[in-house]
Amino acid sequence: MAKVKPPEEMTYEQAFRELETVVQKLEAGELPLEEALGLFERGQALAGQCSQLLDQAELRLKQLVPDEAGGYTEEDLKVGEEG
Repeated sequence: MAKVKPPEEMTYEQAFRELETVVQKLEAGELPLEEALGLFERGQALAGQCSQLLDQAELRLKQLVPDEAGGYTEEDLKVGEEG
């Protein structure tokens, strides 16, 4: 049996792919209750990891904006706004 990797050790892509698989299995509705509950809990953990990694990536986004001296300064990227 393959070892299950803890979500906190997964990349965004790994966690998202597994989350998609979990959702597909749950939506099929053919699992025994205990297995469905286990998959639901795994899905919650995977979704939390994806959310955390996206939040961290958003914090790292920066943009260059013109300054008064004719150069550029680095500022936080304003999501949803044109700069």
